[in-house]
Amino acid sequence: MKDFLKAASLGLVLPLSAIAQSFVVNDIRVEGLQRVSAGTVFSALPVRVGDEIEALDIQGATRALFRTGYFEDIQIGRENGVLVVTLRERPAISKIEITGNKAISTEDLLKGMQENGLAEGQIFKRATLEGLAQELQRQYVAQGRYGASVKTEVKELPRNQVELKIIVDEGSVAAIKHINIVGNRAFSDEELAEIFELQTTGWLSWLRSDDKYSREKLTGDLERLESYYLDRGYLDFQIDSTQVSLSPDKRSVFITVNVIEGDVYTVSEVDLAGDPVVPEEEIQRLLLVREGQTFSQVLMTTTSDYITKRLGNEGYTFAEVNGIPEPNREEKTVKVTFFINPGKRAYVRRINFRGNTRTSDEVLRREMRQMESASASSARIEQSKVRLERLGFFKEVEVETTEVPGTSDQIDVEYTVEEQPSGSIGGTLGYAETSGLVLGANIQENNWMGTGKSVGIGLNASTYQTAVNFSYLDPYFTPDGVSRGFNIYYRKNDYSEVNLSEFNTETYGGGVSFGYPVSEISRVGLNIGLSHLELSTSSTSVQEIASSPTPLIGIDGVITRVDSQEVVAASQEEDPVDLDLAMPLTEGLFPSDGFIDRYGDSFDNLSLTASYARSTLNRGILATRGASQNFSVEFTVPGSDLEYYKFIYTGQYFRPLTRSLTLRLRTRLGYGDGYGNLDELPFFENFYAGGFGSVRGFERNTLGPRSTPAERLTLLPCATVDGEITQTCYAVDSDGRLDTFPVDDADPFGGNILIEGSAEVIFPLPFIKDQRSLQSAFFIDAGNVFDTSCGDTQINCYDVDFGKMNISAGLGLTWITGFGPLTFSLAKPLKKNEDDEEEVFQFTLGNSF
Repeated sequence: MKDFLKAASLGLVLPLSAIAQSFVVNDIRVEGLQRVSAGTVFSALPVRVGDEIEALDIQGATRALFRTGYFEDIQIGRENGVLVVTLRERPAISKIEITGNKAISTEDLLKGMQENGLAEGQIFKRATLEGLAQELQRQYVAQGRYGASVKTEVKELPRNQVELKIIVDEGSVAAIKHINIVGNRAFSDEELAEIFELQTTGWLSWLRSDDKYSREKLTGDLERLESYYLDRGYLDFQIDSTQVSLSPDKRSVFITVNVIEGDVYTVSEVDLAGDPVVPEEEIQRLLLVREGQTFSQVLMTTTSDYITKRLGNEGYTFAEVNGIPEPNREEKTVKVTFFINPGKRAYVRRINFRGNTRTSDEVLRREMRQMESASASSARIEQSKVRLERLGFFKEVEVETTEVPGTSDQIDVEYTVEEQPSGSIGGTLGYAETSGLVLGANIQENNWMGTGKSVGIGLNASTYQTAVNFSYLDPYFTPDGVSRGFNIYYRKNDYSEVNLSEFNTETYGGGVSFGYPVSEISRVGLNIGLSHLELSTSSTSVQEIASSPTPLIGIDGVITRVDSQEVVAASQEEDPVDLDLAMPLTEGLFPSDGFIDRYGDSFDNLSLTASYARSTLNRGILATRGASQNFSVEFTVPGSDLEYYKFIYTGQYFRPLTRSLTLRLRTRLGYGDGYGNLDELPFFENFYAGGFGSVRGFERNTLGPRSTPAERLTLLPCATVDGEITQTCYAVDSDGRLDTFPVDDADPFGGNILIEGSAEVIFPLPFIKDQRSLQSAFFIDAGNVFDTSCGDTQINCYDVDFGKMNISAGLGLTWITGFGPLTFSLAKPLKKNEDDEEEVFQFTLGNSF
């Protein structure tokens, strides 16, 4: 005979009469288990063999088993002295299928369900499923999808399993059709609408999605609206109410904001209270709020921040400064009191570094401007962070100050860094329009073995250059930041491949450099270099490099031989030709000498380069704020084979225009000339303009002066035997001068003066969340190359004339990719000179692997 007590999942309490009396449990038997182990049941059951139990004990045991969540029905009964526990397990989830979702990915939905205990293989809880469906629908509503619906289906399967199906109908996003501000008198609806991030549907709304209602965005807009009024003296401004209504089809949203403007308040007095710690006159200089001004909340809070930072620089890192307005509503004036609570001066106990798995602590610690055991300075702590960021070794640098437990005047400073590659080992592969395919093998490490030293070994080749180099730089040759570097190199260039006049150079040399920090943001440098340069030309080299046709060597004043299409100087050992058919050499027969004719083709030079650099940029690459400028003067010392000098200035400046737009101004100026035995700047040191980093929209190096093309002799047959030409002679014109013709068109030759500048508006690309490796900009470029000693036969050559500046405008993009930096521009020349060469689309790509 069995007496059973049944406790349903509704938690009903059985009457005590169900068991006439208490009994001692001689044994416990569990029935109905499929997946849950018996041990799980016994560990949750608060009854043990030998216990004497009654009805209340059985109710407690039932609740304890329900709390495990594994069972949907529990029955506990008595069979003589045996406690019988009969269980029905909740089903297990065999499969979850989600359909109809686009705005929220399936992976995110499954992850959210798993965090709430709904996943394949888990116990199914219907209440949890219903709660998640409601939460999902609320998320769609928060996105403005008011017509969205979420339905769930549970399909029972054999072996106590279920299949869950979630059917999502996302609907369409409701668009804002009207924003109405009621109660505004001082400012028009149009002025206030510009403050809002939410906007009514416009022709760019499909791109910006600013017409999609969001509760969070509306809250932010209302805060901006309130700040707008408070910053203009409306101290009593209030947002009385806000109504958001939905059209019957749930596709349109209407927003109404009721405001109470109040009156404008004027500052009647500015006072300081508390303990300023620093001299009061210094605090006074930080006050942006002045007597007689219209009250502005932003000026008041900014003043509080300035004073807080000033106190932080003195070690009071936990200082509190609060601006308190005291309005006089009858006179419409306000007294502003800044209450200063400096707290205790804090000292830095320890500076710790985290995340530098490769870079040694010493490299980070030598950048610190905040010292241990010294009073804490907010400015020095932040300055140390900036110096770490400018190293280029880390993706991100964060700093945190924490109080030392058990003290009230000590803090620890902890810098957390994220390492990034600081060099490359292997090969390079790239392509640029002007230089073609670039191949090479190199080792370039700017953080060698984590020491912060730079070591580079390179071998690179392209259609215009072959180069081998080794470089070494120790940025902390001395503890106070004096740097020292060495380099040796070999280069062979064919400049005809990069839009320049045809000539080749072969150079080898080396140098040593030193740098000295003048301040935290400026540095001076000195480089001493020794080089050997050899020039080579061809028969098509331009007149400014080597005169053509080449002056002929004569015997007794006459030309000895003319072969094919080149004049060949014969030695006296060769048999002379028929002198009656040769022309005598006369004065002025050949053009003026070129550079090589006057100075030779091999040079040894000792050069000095002094430089000054100053930078406040926030990044080394793709900066968005700050400024930088660099000025250098290079000259070869007296006694070098070539004596010349060059001045170069480069500068750039970034200024935020809005939260998403930044103005960048850039300029590059250059001037060079010869001195001593050299009356001009060597042509291979000329400045060039056009292309990337210069004036986009024009071919690289093609702006400015052009050369005089090389010439060939006009040759005529002057001796024949049986109808075959046996000898060729040159022709002369009626004045007795050589009859010649140009070999090629005039090539870019450069000049000794460079003037360039550009203005850019940097903007973020739409649909891309991470903009750190991208920079896009609208730009206007202007510039040209001039020369102070133009040749008589040169074209497009002018002394400085701003009326001859080339101007272009367009769109540019730089992308730091896994294949290297990719840069392209799309530009249209707005003003050009007659012989300038346009190029609308330009790009360059490089890769390290």
